[in-house]
Amino acid sequence: MNKYVLKILGMRCGMCELHVEEAILKNIKVKKVKANRYKKEVVVFTELNLDQEDFHKVLDPTGYQLMTCERMAAVKHWYGWR
Repeated sequence: MNKYVLKILGMRCGMCELHVEEAILKNIKVKKVKANRYKKEVVVFTELNLDQEDFHKVLDPTGYQLMTCERMAAVKHWYGWR
């Protein structure tokens, strides 16, 4: 399982978070996605090996700007992935 932390500019409200989450959910097979406008980041859990360009293809048409994409191994805990 992979965990991607995306830094995104342009999210200003809860609807912005939902818009980004829906764009990722509709275009990439993910286990979980959670956007946070205060941290300006989106955390994505997936079994796919993706790169920054894959996320650019999904987010560029939405108007939100992807700044960085960091990949790390996700760890399974009792209450979910971290």
